[in-house]
Amino acid sequence: MTKLGLILTAGTLAICAGAGMAQDKKTLAIVVKGLDNPFFEQINLGCQKWMSEHADSEYECLYTGPASSADEAGEVQIVDDLLTKGVAAIAISPSNAPAMANRIREIAPTVPVMTIDADFLEADRDLRKTYLGTDNYLMGVKMAEEAMKLKPEGGTVCLQLGNVAADNINARAQGFRDTASGEKGIERLTGQNGWTEIDGCPVFTNDQADLANQQMADTFTANPDLDAFILVGGWAQFAPQAYAQVTDQVMDRLKSKDLIIVAGDTLPPQTQAFRDGRSHAQVGQRPFEMGYRAPDVMIQLINGEKVDDPLYTGLDVCNGDDPGFCAAN
Repeated sequence: MTKLGLILTAGTLAICAGAGMAQDKKTLAIVVKGLDNPFFEQINLGCQKWMSEHADSEYECLYTGPASSADEAGEVQIVDDLLTKGVAAIAISPSNAPAMANRIREIAPTVPVMTIDADFLEADRDLRKTYLGTDNYLMGVKMAEEAMKLKPEGGTVCLQLGNVAADNINARAQGFRDTASGEKGIERLTGQNGWTEIDGCPVFTNDQADLANQQMADTFTANPDLDAFILVGGWAQFAPQAYAQVTDQVMDRLKSKDLIIVAGDTLPPQTQAFRDGRSHAQVGQRPFEMGYRAPDVMIQLINGEKVDDPLYTGLDVCNGDDPGFCAAN
């Protein structure tokens, strides 16, 4: 087992892909927001795929994070421990972007630091070499475009977000609001182009599927005339049984498109939800590609090679006109 194969921090036991590797392997660490999120498991699978194809490499890909996506302090501590113990490079998906950046600035690591899936705030991006992942603002734009096709006159809307300080989620929300309103820098939709965010929204899930579904149920109950619910991330759909129960309450309205749901991501439970008519559009990221590409990017950084910034991994859009990715996955 490598010295980084088993990490115990802040009461969290994180068992890392890469445990059992030879001790002379250099570690390329990927730290995600939480091991409880199936989206991040796709990043792990990409990391493992890279490992299987590079068995003779001097490097190993190590995947880890706090047990819970709500443990922002735990993620910072894991990054701190990894850098203290020694890694060749590190890719971080910061749950709390300012807190993570503050710690990186304090540590001032000599090894390459990059972000993956979620970036630092713009003011802190000098701390990392590059960002690998989704163009999150564009993802929000695509969500708005789908909502506007379904509701050309606009309507009342609730945005469901993740962690308050997650840069990627906030960028999606901004892309949605800017596109729906037709203006830049909109903090809240208050009637622009017919779109109005209802009282009590946005709601923040803290990346928890159970909370996400409860928020949806409560919103539908309190707002029987709601026109659109936007899952800026796929949290509620990651618990398919609970999501089915919540959407059962409004299936008649979903079928008639009186109420529309646009959701982020295209993991298997989500594409099934789309096929079942429990969402009208899905805008999917490519997390497997993120995990698969990250080790090579980190090696390039270690070798001092020029790497583009940012490195976008693309989007997959499914809707009623073009089921696309969702039809077969």
